[in-house]
Amino acid sequence: MDDLRKSWLLHLGVLALLLALHFVLPAYHQGNLARIMVLATFAMGYNILFGYTGLLSLGHALFFAAGMYGMGLSMVHLGVPAGVSVGFGLIAGLVVAATLGSLALRTEGVGFMIVTLMFAQAGYLTILYFGQLTRGDEGFVIHQAERVFLWLDLSDPSTRYFGAFSVFSVTFLTLFVVARSSFGQVLVAIRENEERTVMLGYNVRRYKLVALLLSAGISAVAGAVYGVLFGYVGATFASVQYSIFPLLWVLLGGAGTVLGPFIGTLFMFYLIDLSSGFTSAYMLIAGVVLVVLTLFAPRGIVGTMRQRFWKWIP
Repeated sequence: MDDLRKSWLLHLGVLALLLALHFVLPAYHQGNLARIMVLATFAMGYNILFGYTGLLSLGHALFFAAGMYGMGLSMVHLGVPAGVSVGFGLIAGLVVAATLGSLALRTEGVGFMIVTLMFAQAGYLTILYFGQLTRGDEGFVIHQAERVFLWLDLSDPSTRYFGAFSVFSVTFLTLFVVARSSFGQVLVAIRENEERTVMLGYNVRRYKLVALLLSAGISAVAGAVYGVLFGYVGATFASVQYSIFPLLWVLLGGAGTVLGPFIGTLFMFYLIDLSSGFTSAYMLIAGVVLVVLTLFAPRGIVGTMRQRFWKWIP
């Protein structure tokens, strides 16, 4: 069997497993897995910029929150239906990304990290400043009656699971195709040796901007979907910790791999969930496990498997 067929079978098998789990898992784990799939979508968006292009952003919470608030504010203040409001979230994320990209992509390395971090903090403070519109750090709830797409009640656990699964699947397969395309190969070339890529005649800045827009768009959709599926919009999702989370998930799962962001998000979520059942110092346990994993698998779980066993994993 050739490598391409193996890759398709692996990734389609993961989707088939996630679909089947809905029918066997108890309600508690169904809810967890729905949340993990949406957050993994956010991580996959981050992976395009960091894992494939080599741009370390510390401000991706800005795009997640832009999508969430674009969705929530349009629904609450303009009466936009749920399905259309996700489109408002996507537009909000792309506008913010185009603005940030016009400035941040003029910098490199540490400069890019600082600019993205400052933009994210400015976004967080803006949400707090316009508290009369956004409800500040308290946030606001999206009521059940508003969370209806076509005839589907998105607050229903089964509908929510399939909604999260749909968004995750589309992003997962899109990233799989992008990673194997000539566009994805150019992004990897920029990550590995930007100067040589320029010498080969590629417009590196344009590729970086497209990567940023794609990354931000996926992150914004994840934010919008998270808000509409779980019925809450809050400033916490714009804070710096939600810029650090996708970085951790991608590093744990394997930067520059299609499957890595999902594995990293799943691992981190259940590590905290299970350890918090034993002790209140669960972050200490999580920290120790993360340090050990980083020492013995520096390329992440999937990245290490690709390095040692299955080199055909994209």
